[in-house]
Amino acid sequence: MSESLSGGAMGSVEDADFLLSTRGAGHELGAWVVSAAFGRDGQGAAFGLGDGTLHLADPAQPAAPWRKLEAHDGACLTVVPDFAAGFLSGGDDGKLLRVLPDGSTATLADFGMMKWVEHIAAHPSGLRAVGVGKAVHLLDKGGATLKTLAHPSTVGGVAFDAKGKRVAAGHYNGVSLWFVNSKEDKPRVLPWKGSHQLVAFSPDGTHVVSTMQENALHGWRLTDQQDMRMSGYPAKIKSFSFTAKGRWMATAGADCVVLWPFFAGGPMGKPPMELAGGDGVLCTQVACHPQHEVVAAGFQDGLVLMAEIGSGKIVPVAAPGRGAVSALAWNATGTQLAFGTETGFAGLVDLSKRG
Repeated sequence: MSESLSGGAMGSVEDADFLLSTRGAGHELGAWVVSAAFGRDGQGAAFGLGDGTLHLADPAQPAAPWRKLEAHDGACLTVVPDFAAGFLSGGDDGKLLRVLPDGSTATLADFGMMKWVEHIAAHPSGLRAVGVGKAVHLLDKGGATLKTLAHPSTVGGVAFDAKGKRVAAGHYNGVSLWFVNSKEDKPRVLPWKGSHQLVAFSPDGTHVVSTMQENALHGWRLTDQQDMRMSGYPAKIKSFSFTAKGRWMATAGADCVVLWPFFAGGPMGKPPMELAGGDGVLCTQVACHPQHEVVAAGFQDGLVLMAEIGSGKIVPVAAPGRGAVSALAWNATGTQLAFGTETGFAGLVDLSKRG
């Protein structure tokens, strides 16, 4: 499998860049691409950069000029789709911004210059969750604060479950689960020693998984709170993603895409499957297709590819050589893919086009 990914096996950089050059476009944006996202309505793609700028693109016309916004006084730390059209952007200037595809921008909240807005989640119901310091702030459609949920230490990541009824927050020594409509705000704490950072529910809501400060992930089965230890990685896991039906969880952090099985009882006691590896280059980003059992992956050398889980088939999207992949995202229908790198290169590919 490693030979199918090597530059020699693909023939040339031009071959590996075939999808990017024929069905998309790349732009040099000039600063670390921290985050990439598509609007839920399909109207726009956004890239957040370490210099505080946002770059907006039309996914249907990736080669057209992209709009540049001077968004944050400092670094942009994350960009996510808002509950409807547009995006939410957080920065180290303490601001939470709402950005529409036409470039109009509004400040939903200003937490002050000493607070980083690094962890944001939005649900189609209209709820937003914003992790700032030791608190998670729940906002409504208009941006008003519904409640503030206190945690014992700095929040490392936030996520809603599929129905928007619960929100999870990672922190030191565990993950806290909150019912967003509960009159008594008392969390269910999932304990595990160490610092918990990125966090996610499985699509069916039966499991919660977090990345650790160490080179590992940890998970809990919510029916009995059974622990799942996922370790042995050579590097810190900066990205993980569930397939659409939740059968697999793909992770970065190794020299391949690591896939943990979440069917037939879950991953406890089962070895993971590996895809697209063997050449010693670390996988830095993963994003599972929103409909099919396909995972997009970005690597330390800049390679971007798609892998079909069932067959193991690999399709290159972008060639190595543009810096480590630092952002990766699908649109809601899985017809468009966006990626960005640490050197400031960003790509947008429309896979619905033929030819």
